[in-house]
Amino acid sequence: MTFRRVVICVLLGFFPAFVFTASAADRPSHDWRARLAEKLPLLGHRNWIAIVDSAYPLQTSSGIETIETDSDQLQVVKTVLEQIGRTKHVRPVIFTDSELKAVPESDAAGVTAYRQALGQLLGKTGAQSLPHEEIISRLDEAGKTFRILVLKTTMTIPYTSVFVRLDCGYWTDDAEKRLREAMRER
Repeated sequence: MTFRRVVICVLLGFFPAFVFTASAADRPSHDWRARLAEKLPLLGHRNWIAIVDSAYPLQTSSGIETIETDSDQLQVVKTVLEQIGRTKHVRPVIFTDSELKAVPESDAAGVTAYRQALGQLLGKTGAQSLPHEEIISRLDEAGKTFRILVLKTTMTIPYTSVFVRLDCGYWTDDAEKRLREAMRER
């Protein structure tokens, strides 16, 4: 066999694997719901799920996984909260950017309707509002030790990302406080 034929055979042997790998990694994940359902049982307290707008940067930390959903942001938020709500092991602690309250409709068409829809969606769950940079700092810090799942949406309005820190679903903050007080009294 000539050198040329060996090279062609080797390339043809690797080509299908390359095509499959490249297309699987580069295409938007239309099965993001299934990926979320697969990952959620593995996530626990101190993990985060971020539902972000389309300009959110791809982060380089090895603890952060980004999935392109190619979906509407409110639908992704709704799905994430529904899936978390069906678990017993985690509960959501939700953060939004405080800047969202001040973004004017004149600079970001649709922001008023988004704020209203998000408020209705979060309803009883509520959300803590913090400056964007503070939330990003918390994510960066958490990403050093814990997994963060970023679900990137088609949203094109600034400061609309919703950040969900997972907390223990079967242990409350009040129970933790009582435990710590009892331990100090010993």
